[in-house]
Amino acid sequence: MIRTRLKQTFIATLSLLALGSSAIAAEQSMEAMKQMRVATTDLNIPLVEQSGKNADAIRANLKQVKLPPGFQISLYAVVPDARHMAIAPSTNMLFVGTRKTRVWAVTNRNNGDAATEVKAFAPSLDFKNPNGVCFTPDGVLVVAEHNRVLSFPAAEFFYEGPDVAVGEILPRGKLIPTEYESYNHGARTCRVGPDGKLYITLGQPFNVPPADKVEEFRKLGIGGIVRMNMDGSGREVFALGVRNSVGQDFNPKDGTLWWTDNQTDGMGNDIPPGELNHSTKAGQDFGYPYWNGHVKVAGTAAAPDLKDLKEPKDAVFPEVEFPAHQAQLGMTFYNGKMFPAQYRGGIFVASHGSWNRSPASGALIDFVPVKADGKAGKMEVFADGWLSKDTGTYIGRPVDVAMMKDGSLLVSDDYAGAIYRITYKQP
Repeated sequence: MIRTRLKQTFIATLSLLALGSSAIAAEQSMEAMKQMRVATTDLNIPLVEQSGKNADAIRANLKQVKLPPGFQISLYAVVPDARHMAIAPSTNMLFVGTRKTRVWAVTNRNNGDAATEVKAFAPSLDFKNPNGVCFTPDGVLVVAEHNRVLSFPAAEFFYEGPDVAVGEILPRGKLIPTEYESYNHGARTCRVGPDGKLYITLGQPFNVPPADKVEEFRKLGIGGIVRMNMDGSGREVFALGVRNSVGQDFNPKDGTLWWTDNQTDGMGNDIPPGELNHSTKAGQDFGYPYWNGHVKVAGTAAAPDLKDLKEPKDAVFPEVEFPAHQAQLGMTFYNGKMFPAQYRGGIFVASHGSWNRSPASGALIDFVPVKADGKAGKMEVFADGWLSKDTGTYIGRPVDVAMMKDGSLLVSDDYAGAIYRITYKQP
């Protein structure tokens, strides 16, 4: 018994030492790469297999996805844990975040219908939940982790090897106070606005924040959207009263920000709704945790300690309320020319699907038209079929949508570990 315990302690100690040395190596790599120095000797980065049984099975599953007439969906790339996507501005490639420890570089070397190569981006760095990826107009890739924000100049041209130029917009532990780091709602998204500032969504680390945290979170921007200069300075809270936004995009017509917001759990199968919100100026309050859509949360069984919370003045309600618990995540304005005119200028929204609703709901792509007055039109389901109506099981869970330069639409799926491409041809 004693010998067994000593062996277990020895193994545990070795594991901790290995983890510690790995973290130290990653920090050393970070410092070297910040100074444009070589950090890694091995220039070969393993590729993700793009053929075989897994790819074939994903293609077979796509036959169950229903689309409007003239649209087709195909497998674009096998990308493990694929979450949010950033289309490179100058080449035919993209970068894909995950909720794990990888950012993926996805390349299409022959400009064909599918990617030709998928490999880890900057693999010597210690990424932690690098869900949010976005580009500046001049080609700087931003990676928003759970609690750090990095920048990579000209990433699309220097991603081939393990060493890339890197800068810290916010060092680790400076996006939110470390005591509020949580596995719950830690996936960030980012966008660069028309004002040149960086916008980052910060989800609540609770289902509903406790009464003694509401005001502190408002001041910090937790449960909101913060914006800052590209060097991390000038940080301010842009939007308040948010639960957990995991998708945002700017309307290119008027420069205003639209974003999704997820639903409170523990209030039943049919309330509260998912949200698509529209920020028209800085400092607006979107009502949470008092409101979730037009449903009152404060004082319910999900938030009994908020029974005395005051209703926010001038709360902004959603442009669109989606069915409950479908978990709307990534969204994008469609400005391409491939799709019919009725889709141009509108918004595609990825619905990840419910995790605790019975029966399950979601796992689809919605489309929301935007009218001439800048308001949302009637939402409609655009792509459906990743959730079996017969068995209630998922064959995929869409996370994000992004438009390629040719006007086709990419859809990421962290359940299947894939990116799909939706195209249109006149029937």
